[in-house]
Order: sequence, then C-alpha cells, then structure tokens
Amino acid sequence: MKYKRLPHSSLEVSEICLGTMTWGEQNTQADAFAQLDYAIAEGVNFIDTAEMYPVPPNADTQGATETILGNYLKQRGNRDNLIIASKVSGPGSKSDYIRADMKLDWRNIHQAVDSSLQRLQLDTLDLYQIHWPDRNSNFFGELGYSQQDENEQQTPIIETLEALADLVSAGKIRYIGISNETPWGFMKYLQLAEKHGLPKIISVQNPYSLLNRSYEIGMAEISHREEVPLLAYSPLAFGALSGKYLNGQWPEGARLTLFKRFARYTSSAMALEATQAYVNLAHEFNLSPAQMALAFVNQQKFVGSNIIGATNLEQLKENIDSIHCAISPELLLHLNALGQQYRIPCP
Repeated sequence: MKYKRLPHSSLEVSEICLGTMTWGEQNTQADAFAQLDYAIAEGVNFIDTAEMYPVPPNADTQGATETILGNYLKQRGNRDNLIIASKVSGPGSKSDYIRADMKLDWRNIHQAVDSSLQRLQLDTLDLYQIHWPDRNSNFFGELGYSQQDENEQQTPIIETLEALADLVSAGKIRYIGISNETPWGFMKYLQLAEKHGLPKIISVQNPYSLLNRSYEIGMAEISHREEVPLLAYSPLAFGALSGKYLNGQWPEGARLTLFKRFARYTSSAMALEATQAYVNLAHEFNLSPAQMALAFVNQQKFVGSNIIGATNLEQLKENIDSIHCAISPELLLHLNALGQQYRIPCP
C-alpha cells in the first residue's frame, strides 16, 4: 500500500480509502467488521463515513453506519492507527429528517459533530467534510447549472467556515474538507479562509471515474495549484465499470439491482456503450475491468485517495488489489481516446 500526505495537514492517508455507505443497509455489522479487518490488514488506514449513511438515505437507518464503525473501533482498539473522516449533511429532501431546519450553520454543524462523535465513540475526527453545498447548485454529479430562485435561502460559506473553525479550536475535529462542490464553491472556501484566518480545506470529495471525468474540467487545476487533492468517490460508477450490468444483467443483491434510483450509469445507451468499450479495453490488455478503472483513478496526480466500496470480501479484495495494476503509456492512450469519444456519456 502506498501512502500520501494530504498537503496542509499531517495526515498520511492510504492510496485506497474504505468507503462505508453500504453498512447498515446492504451489509450487516458482521460484514462491516470483516471488511475492516481485511482492508486494514492490507494497509488501508483511511475510513470515510457520513452522518447520513447508509445509502439510500432513510430516517430508520440514518446514523447506523457510524454506529457500526464506532463499535468496531471500540472492540478492536485500533483507532490510533486509523484516519477517520465523516461528513455533515446539507439541507434538502435527502436529509430533512436528521434535524429540524437543516442548514450548514453553527447550530447544525455543532449538533452534527457531537452526534457523529457519540455514534463513533470518539473524541476527535481527523477529517470533517461538508457533504454538499447549502445553496442552489449542481452537485452529486449533476452536469448543468441553471440560475434558480433569486430569493433562495442559503447559509453563507463564511458562517460555515466559522462554525468549523470553532470545532477545530475545541479539538473535536482536526482538519476540514468539502464534498460535491463546484469550482466556484471550491475557490470561495479557499479565499474566505485566507482572508479571515480560518482553517483551510485540505480535501474535496467529488465523483470521479472513467464514466464521469467532469472533475478534470474545472476542479483538477484548483486541486493542483492550491494543493487540495481529490478524494475520489464512486470510482467504479456504482459498480457499472466492472461490467456486471452489461447485456441486461441485474445481479442479485447488487446495488443498482436493488436501488434503481442510482441508475445514472446504466440508464442510457451511451452510458452502456461507453462501459462496454472500457470493459473490452481491459480484456484486450488482460486486466480486470474493475481494477483497470480503479487504477486509472489511483494514478491521477490530483487524487489524494480513492474511496472504494464493496458489499462482499471478494469485491473488496479485487478493488484493493488495483494498487498493483499498472496503467501503461499505451493503455493510457487508449483510455484517453475513449475519454474523448465518450466525453459525457452519462446524463
């Protein structure tokens, strides 16, 4: 396992980060413990969760993922060897059952951190992230921005930063990050922190994969020049890049089989055509399609860590083993050619 220091921090994170959003929905606590044991034995030291998890979000299961992780950390006693990250939810229908009057203001952020720490049975989080913006914007992989209600309700980013700064000062969080952001929001966080002497974000967690290279358009240059790396999520496009949904296949128990709401990567002819092209290319180079897709993300200089998820140990082993998959110059040429051909394959 390789490790990278996130700039502007002391965090040395593994190249692979273990995502947790299936725990408490598709995976039991026993499943999660087995995943953690295996991943940590393979050198993974970075675990990412969120107050909203598991996914799909549901009032009956909200917080279950953090509770499972907290139980593991207490039972194994290995918290000091790990980097634990979580997120506070923004406002909207995905989260309105979590707290009354959801906003990214002082009250909500402080309540969210205290609740997460209680579920995780921790005193401090290593990285605390804003899950999505508190404004009308295009996030969670949406491609188009349209000016909406000019009277929109939003919490100014400076207020969010000040609330996070209080938590850093209180020792409840060490570093801060953002997620599902746009170039405008990314730069605002950086500019306001510098202007007002507030903590600088050290990471941004956005979707990035062979089927969604939108991060390269406006965000990657900011990551490079401001030294704030991407924590790439959905690097397999909800498993689609493994090829398991091609030719009308819907494997029993698979995420997109169970939850059709996440069908972005399988719902259009172009998405399926692009996926088939990448799977064919992997086979041409005698590679696992999943490992090739993950290795492509791993080798990007603007990526700080690649957040993988799995519902069984077989998937987890294949995903972690992507660190041994090399993207040759010849293969990279083919991948970039397909990237040009299928620039925006998913609506």
